[in-house]
Amino acid sequence: MKTQQVLAAGHGAMRLSLIALLTSAALLAACGDKKEKGASQTAAKVDKAEVTVHQINFVLQQQRNLRPEQADAASKQILERLIDQELALQKADDLKIDRDPRVVQQLEAAKREIIARAYLEKVGEAAPKPTPEEIKKYYEEKPALFKERRIYSIQEIGIEAKPEQVAELRTQLGASKNISEFVEFLKANDYKFAGNQAVRAAEQLPLQSLDAFAKMKDGQAILNQGPNGVQVVVLASSRSQPVTEEQARPAIEQFLLNDRKRKLIEEDVKKMRAEAKIEYVGKFGEGTPGAAAASAPALAPAPAATPAPAAPAASTGLSSTDISKGMGLK
Repeated sequence: MKTQQVLAAGHGAMRLSLIALLTSAALLAACGDKKEKGASQTAAKVDKAEVTVHQINFVLQQQRNLRPEQADAASKQILERLIDQELALQKADDLKIDRDPRVVQQLEAAKREIIARAYLEKVGEAAPKPTPEEIKKYYEEKPALFKERRIYSIQEIGIEAKPEQVAELRTQLGASKNISEFVEFLKANDYKFAGNQAVRAAEQLPLQSLDAFAKMKDGQAILNQGPNGVQVVVLASSRSQPVTEEQARPAIEQFLLNDRKRKLIEEDVKKMRAEAKIEYVGKFGEGTPGAAAASAPALAPAPAATPAPAAPAASTGLSSTDISKGMGLK
């Protein structure tokens, strides 16, 4: 599972609910300013149809990273899009587009997806909320993510390499006095590579790699092998920015709850597969790849990369110009 970072998950659901509530209040208040004394759920009339506040709220709840103070402006934009959508729907109805075989197939696929997802979400609702003790335990077990949290300035180099070349690259990285020397080695030996620089907080790094990063000192580098080569990550610099347990509590609670929901859903799907009679037919029956995939155990996480004895990259950092030259750019 690719980590959706714990800290970023903190108040998401609560924020979306608040935004929808504020928008409802604002729109209904606007309706109250009209001659009609009763609050209306209608936001706009499009010929004989209506666009409602409920429709706007539904779309708002799908938005991410939307702050409450942005709700009013966002709701107006959504309303305009819904008006355009309603006009298109009316024209589509005139042309009987909903009877087109391709449209019917897409509608059926969407219906299946929505209903199946709703069932799985219902299964996940049985997950119990984590206790204060469990939240505290998670906080204490992840110092790199919380009380020893750091902001990392990193340099990444993606290198095209064959499996038999990985050992040579690993050795050269450890032997290089600095990252610039390693780059010169790549150029001299005609390795194709591309580089990138970024500043990332602890929660923006893959959770399975965070402990390895936390053990690194400024200037150290790690090498990870991938399907098409290797990735070298250099910790150019870092600074401490801890998070207290009180600050982290909402995010940890949501993270643990989501993880429990995921496990419940996985167990339920596994049970349904075991109880159902599934028969693969035709070319899909050859080797029954689906059955093999369903019964295969989850892959164990790759071992954490070991920092190379490292080069003082922080003092002689790899510039964007050096990286561009390595890619053949001027």
